[in-house]
Amino acid sequence: MTLSLQDYIPPEKVAQNARKGLELREQFKRGGTHIGVARAQELSARGYIDPGNIKRMVSYFARHEVDKKAQNFGNDDNPSAGYIAWLLWGGDEGKAWAEQLKKSFSEKQGKHPS
Repeated sequence: MTLSLQDYIPPEKVAQNARKGLELREQFKRGGTHIGVARAQELSARGYIDPGNIKRMVSYFARHEVDKKAQNFGNDDNPSAGYIAWLLWGGDEGKAWAEQLKKSFSEKQGKHPS
């Protein structure tokens, strides 16, 4: 697969998840770090996301998959901090998008995706 600059623009659903994460973080005063907030702002703006940040997204989701097992993950009325953070990074759609992009540019460079 040949990637274009457009491929590095987050899909609308990823941007929506990031905006939702920012809103929940503001409302509940928890979830995410300043890096997660910066990523959410970047994703919600739907600008170009560089490959280094795509790799960081893949790493974040790999480390935090366990957060999905926490109480109140997915509860918009009383969300867990992990749920808010997950959304800041684009949610499930962000995970799928970042993993697919990383796989594509890794294959292009002749590397096996990790």
